[in-house]
Amino acid sequence: MAWDEWEQAKASAADRQSTHMQLNTVDGGGLDGSSPALPGRTGDLKVSDRDLAKIGGEAGELYHLLWDKARIADASSTKAAADLLGQGFSVGSGLQHVASRWSEQLSSLMDACAHISNHMQTTKKVHAGDEHYIQRQMSSIDALDQGFDERVGEEGRRNPAYYGKPSDKKDD
Repeated sequence: MAWDEWEQAKASAADRQSTHMQLNTVDGGGLDGSSPALPGRTGDLKVSDRDLAKIGGEAGELYHLLWDKARIADASSTKAAADLLGQGFSVGSGLQHVASRWSEQLSSLMDACAHISNHMQTTKKVHAGDEHYIQRQMSSIDALDQGFDERVGEEGRRNPAYYGKPSDKKDD
C-alpha cells in the first residue's frame, strides 16, 4: 500500500468514527428514537415514610444480629490463635491475622448498618423540605418570566401577570 493510500484510508476511518454536530435536537434516549419522557409524565421518584422506616428497621435488625451472633467468633478465634502461637504452631499467626481482619470488617459492616438505619429516619423529612424549596423557587421564576414576557396578553393591553385579567378597553 502506498503512503497516499494509507493517508486516505486513515482519513476515511476518522470521518466514519468522528462525532457530527447536531443543532436544535436532543438525543431521543428511547429505543425507537423518540424524545425521552418528562418526569411529569412518568412520575417522580417517590418513597413513603413506611418504605424508609422498613429499610431503616431492616438495617437496625441486621446490626443487632451482627452484634449478637457475629462477634462470638472474635473472642474464641483470638484465644485459639494465642494458644497456637504459645505452643509454637506457626498457623497461630495466620489465625490471629484472620481474627483481626474479621473484627475490622465486622466493625465496618456494623457501622454501615447503623448509618443506614439512622439516615433513613431523617431522609424523608430533609427531602420534603428540599422539594418545597424547589417548588417555591420555580414558581417565582415562572411569575418573573411572565412579567418580562412581552408576548403575554394582547397587544396594547396591560400584562395580566401584573394587573390581573385584561379589561376590554385599551390602556393609554
